[in-house]
Amino acid sequence: MTSRAYDVLAGAPDSPVLLHVPHSSRVIPPDVRADILLGDAELAAELDHITDAHTAEIAATAAARAAAAPWRFVNGLSRLVVDPERFPDEREEMLAVGMGAVYTRTTHRAALRPAGFDPAPLIERYFTPYAEGMAEAVAGRLAATGRAVIVDVHSYPTGPLPYELHGEGPRPPVCLGTDAFHTPPALLDAAREAFAGFGGLATDTPFAGTYVPLAYYGKDPRVSALMIEIRRDVYMDEPGGPAGPGAEALGAALAALVDAVPPQPPARG
Repeated sequence: MTSRAYDVLAGAPDSPVLLHVPHSSRVIPPDVRADILLGDAELAAELDHITDAHTAEIAATAAARAAAAPWRFVNGLSRLVVDPERFPDEREEMLAVGMGAVYTRTTHRAALRPAGFDPAPLIERYFTPYAEGMAEAVAGRLAATGRAVIVDVHSYPTGPLPYELHGEGPRPPVCLGTDAFHTPPALLDAAREAFAGFGGLATDTPFAGTYVPLAYYGKDPRVSALMIEIRRDVYMDEPGGPAGPGAEALGAALAALVDAVPPQPPARG
């Protein structure tokens, strides 16, 4: 059995932009919850740390304010069900801390699922349909506009958590994650301009890279991608608290980035 656990929210027909919001939800189906070792209070605390709270609302603000509304692909389930942005195999470096496509450890490296837990059913039920849905959304933008521009919307805690493999680096208010193949300089420059007003930004620290469906990853230059990682103290009370006025300002900045993306691919050669 497969389960659709995401929403595809239509934007302007001629917009190539797809805002991807993979980690904003706290929802865990009861049968998945049954295999999680944490008590209810412990699970709530873990969700506070691991959830990119309010990023779906930031993306919604951007969609409302942009001149041409971007499309949105929003995960409806917590990343504690599956993390759709991980590699589903040994390529995933986060396997080293028990946080591959299906997590077996918490942000503080405690046991999340039993030893020997088989991730295959969750991969089949949730990860694979999600990946296929995202690939279809990208294909739709390519068919309609000749290009697809994925903007991955994330947040991260002010202080490093024990699970982070590269937590020793700078933690700017805004981190821009890039990919050598899929992030053109013009898109990165547009993001730097759009998010210049939040007290500083950096590239690929403390988190690097960006999400592209595997069907296109490293293969199709018509698919551009950039990750926006927002330090949580810029817009919310940590961990897991309400959003503050910074969330609206970030939505406006994201809208400015959307507006800076040209409707047609740049000329090559």
